[in-house]
Order: sequence, then C-alpha cells, then structure tokens
Amino acid sequence: MGGADERDVLRAFESSNDPAEPLATGEVAAAVERSPEEATDELEALAEQGLLESKEIGGTRAWWRPQSAADSATAEAEEAGEETDADADADAADPDSKSALHPEDHTIVERVLEASPVSIVVVEPSGDISFTNERAEELLGLGRDEITSRTYRRPEWDIYHGDGTPVTDDEHPVTRVLKTGEPDFGFEHWIRLPNGTERWLSSNSAPVVNDDGEVEYVVVGFEDATPLKEREDKLTSEKMRLLELYSEQLFEPFLDAVGESDEAVRIDVDEVVTLPDETTLLYLSATGIPAKAASEAFERQYSVLDARLLRSTDGHAHLEVHVDSPTVPLVFADLGGQVLSLVRAESDGEPVLVGELPGDVDPRTVVQAARRVHPDVELVSQELRYSPHLLYDIVEDALTDRQFVALQVAYYGGYFDTPRASTGDELADRLGITRQTFNQHLRKAERAVFEQLFEESGKAAR
Repeated sequence: MGGADERDVLRAFESSNDPAEPLATGEVAAAVERSPEEATDELEALAEQGLLESKEIGGTRAWWRPQSAADSATAEAEEAGEETDADADADAADPDSKSALHPEDHTIVERVLEASPVSIVVVEPSGDISFTNERAEELLGLGRDEITSRTYRRPEWDIYHGDGTPVTDDEHPVTRVLKTGEPDFGFEHWIRLPNGTERWLSSNSAPVVNDDGEVEYVVVGFEDATPLKEREDKLTSEKMRLLELYSEQLFEPFLDAVGESDEAVRIDVDEVVTLPDETTLLYLSATGIPAKAASEAFERQYSVLDARLLRSTDGHAHLEVHVDSPTVPLVFADLGGQVLSLVRAESDGEPVLVGELPGDVDPRTVVQAARRVHPDVELVSQELRYSPHLLYDIVEDALTDRQFVALQVAYYGGYFDTPRASTGDELADRLGITRQTFNQHLRKAERAVFEQLFEESGKAAR
C-alpha cells in the first residue's frame, strides 16, 4: 500500500467533526471509494503503524484514530526537539513547573513521552505522580501541577467500573503493577472530570524496572474510549419504553374517513426517512380504511406536502406521505424512538398512537414535544420492554448515510416489488439526485448488506 492510499484513508477520519469517532469498515470503504477488502488491508496496515486502533463491536469491525492524531503537527515538532511558542511561554511563566521526571535534565525520554500520541502519566512506587504529558492534561481537564501534586489513589480520582461501583485502590491497575512487576493492559473505567462530565478511559500500565528487578516507575498510557463505548451501546441490547398516546385532533381525519364502519382501523408506520432537503417521507400501511380515503385524510393534514398511494391489495393500502414540518412520528424519531402504529381496535374503542422510545427517555419529554403538534395529546399507558438490536443496526452501521437513505426509500417505496410501485427516476427525484447516482448508492448499499449477511454477521453466527 502506498503513502497516498494511507493519506486517503486517514482523511476519511479527519473529515468527521471528531477524528476520534469510530468508523465501520464499510464507511471507510465508501469514503475512499475502494472495496471493503482493499479498505481492510489499508486499515490494518495503518493499525500496525499505530495510526489507527480497532475493535470488533456487534459483528462489525470499528476503527478510530488515537486522540492525538489531530495534533500530529505539534507532535512531530516535539519529536524533532523543536520548542513551540506555547512551550517557551509556559516555561517563562512558570520555571518551577513540575514537568519532567528529573527537573534538572530535560531528557530524550521525557521528550518522547511528551510527544506520545496517547495520554501518559508516570507513577512512582510511593504512588505519587511525577510526570504527565500535555495530552493527559487535555483529557483530564487539569493543569500539569494539579496532576503531579496527586497520587493515583482514591479519593483524588473519581473513577468507577462499568456497573458504577468505585475502583478501589486494590483493584487499580497501578497497584497490581507495583505488586507483581507485570504489565496490566486493557483496563476500562469511567471517570468524573472536574467540570462534572463523565468519560470512559482505556488504559495500559507497564513497569520500568531497575537492574535488581525492582519497579522504579509505572508508566500509564490512557485514551478517551467514550466514542467507542457509545458505538458499543448502539450495537448491543437495550430497554425500550412502549407508549400509548391519545389525541382527538390527530385521529379525527381518519375516523371521519371510515365513517360508521365497525372495522378495526390500523395505520402502521413502516419507516421514517429524512431526505437531503430536510423534508421527510413516511411509509405507511393502512387496514380498515379505504385506500383513497386514507390518502385524502393525509393530504388534509397541514404538515403534509403530498401523499402517494403506492399499492392496494386485499384491504391493505401502502402509502408514501411527504411532510415538511413537525409531526408526531418526527418527534419520536428526534428522541431516538419511532411511532409504530395508529390503532382503533373496535368501532366504539378509543384510538391510540403506539410508539417506542429508548428506556432512559422520560415519557413526559415526548408528550410535551407532541403537544406542540397536537395540543390535546395525552399519555394513556407506558411499558418498559427489552429490545435487542439485531441485523438492522449492524447494516445501518456499515452503510453511509446516503446509501442507507437510498436503500430505505427503495425498499419502502416499492422499488423491489413486482410490479414496481416506484421507478428509479421517481425515487431519484425524491432524493434530489440523478438516476445514475441513485443506482450507484443502491448498488453499494446492496453490496454492503450482502457482505454483512454472508461475510460478517453470517460468519459470526456460524
């Protein structure tokens, strides 16, 4: 692999708002316009050079840049022994700053530690922290003097295991290294920083021993693992909150459309797709309500730009509804949830909107937001459910935003039906792109789905 290819791959990470944000192999491949196999080879080569790190998450390989990557120019200058203006100003302002293992001699070892792409602290056998680099200062939100005036022990550091229990001194990796003289790798914990925020850290601790085998120092390298943990949370199971809401204003047009019919009425929200122009497509399935009446009922809604009947079979109507302003399905989507259906079980029964939200979202939040659309919205019931993320999340993670939207619109717009409910030209027009671009997005999306099914998820399941 050539240097130009490596730079292309690294730029895929730098184009993100946060260069340390994990990307799936498929996302990198799409960004550099290479096959997933080629992208994997390049990613692995960069990982061997220490320019990337990776981890298997939910059947998907995630890659990310170490926190210091965005500051590489400064690191290169420090590695070359050049003093920056900031260094000179800091030294002049505070000549007694505790910035080195041996204040009288700024050694090459200290310069290497300072230029390290990870946060580093050095701990003495007494437990005192005798050195910290700039990267550690930035991550911990503390000045150098503040860090080096502390020990590694509690209560000076507010650190916890994943289950929320405090990390005791005996459980601390530095304690283990001091006792055993052996390194301790891959310790993960979260820390509450001075500003009140919480961050996940991943650390590796290793001893520096003298000729007699005694530990003279423990070097601790650590990085911000928060983006990776957030990606893991997305790809693993979670609890969802099932809600039922009532609004006469919301249901009135649909109840008028069925008139005196005794049939149960159900409108399922199959998918919500946000288009590049920030308008939204709702793909719906309706039963118990005539197709034409359902389409006309949606068109009377003030938020609807247009409604299109895709197909109607055996009393089931499938519609595409184009909206441009807040709707209840969008309220749920903005909170990480979705509207599942609008249901009236019996002619004299009370109709309800059924939706789900992440378990940690307060139901009052969605009710208050929904009332900005329909002021009479009321919460009827709620239930906490266990809801695992499966192939959908893995596929979504493997595709770029444009590929995923193209796949959603094609599937729910009936592009794969026989006969087709929507043509490629119609869907390309919806997305504001050419037919050729739509076809390219769709082919790449299909390829990524099959790779996940047969090469990634499929292999992991066997």
